[in-house]
Amino acid sequence: MIEQLTIRQETPDDFKETFEVNHGAFGQDKEAKLVDALRRNSTVFIPELSLVAIGNNKIVGHILITKLRIKDNNGNMHESLGLAPMAVRPEFQKIGIGGQLIIQGLKIAKELGFKSVIVLGHEQYYPKFGFEPADKWNIKAPFDVPSHFFMAIELVKDGLKNISGIVIYPKEFETV
Repeated sequence: MIEQLTIRQETPDDFKETFEVNHGAFGQDKEAKLVDALRRNSTVFIPELSLVAIGNNKIVGHILITKLRIKDNNGNMHESLGLAPMAVRPEFQKIGIGGQLIIQGLKIAKELGFKSVIVLGHEQYYPKFGFEPADKWNIKAPFDVPSHFFMAIELVKDGLKNISGIVIYPKEFETV
């Protein structure tokens, strides 16, 4: 049980514990190493969108939202964001920590002027936060995945209007 949950921007002092949270949540190091790699890519990493949830005096959750691009049929690139990964320590899952991280992350992304976010995730979970299948906007994943798992959200009205194409993830995602 957590008495009080605080969500704040991750700091370098948090990196080791954030690694442990991602490793624990996914049962492997791939996502934790992805976070480390994305932090080193200054073209996609946004410090304000790497958030930690603090409860019981330790990091119990983490969310990372980074820049990605959507390439349309004419080769034009459109900026968006990708939510990945999001992790909560196993013993603190299913009590709303991930949801609070998502809500705060989307709020900050909107405040920073971003217009949309893409996620590959559970079809029953992410729609609670406003995500819809990305094919609604004719936005496709760069890999084969059922469309109901590949979702997007407009942070502002018409944030994806006239945007369609294939999502181009940062190269760091190739390791996952």
